[in-house]
Amino acid sequence: MRLADPAATEAVGAALAAVLRVGDVITLEGPLGAGKTSIARGLLAALGLVGEAPSPSFAIVQPYAPPEVRLPVVHVDLYRVEDVAELGELGLDEALYDSALVVEWPDRAGAQAWPEALRLTLATEPDGARRLTWQVPAAWERRWPLT
Repeated sequence: MRLADPAATEAVGAALAAVLRVGDVITLEGPLGAGKTSIARGLLAALGLVGEAPSPSFAIVQPYAPPEVRLPVVHVDLYRVEDVAELGELGLDEALYDSALVVEWPDRAGAQAWPEALRLTLATEPDGARRLTWQVPAAWERRWPLT
């Protein structure tokens, strides 16, 4: 799917917010500046977040809970994680009991992390647009909002 501008990228996040459930994991892959955080921001805004969501690059984990948003979401940026062993300290598996996870740079967690995640990959086109591709697991097949 071609995303012509940042608004189109955020609209993907908004579409996902409409079908997101507690226990879901959405992974966002792509190079720096490809639009991963824009998808997360669109999702959070559609869930009711007022103002712009900061990138969790330095905090690594940024939780959002009602009444700030209508569904608890943990926005995670694993870019600075250097060792998979560090992930246990973040409490991400426990967060899935009452939140959804949106994970940027999921490759830092290893290939086996979140096998049932909705996997979104962004690439930058020569004209500055973004190309979105996805892998939809069984848990998302009936809810997948993009065509």
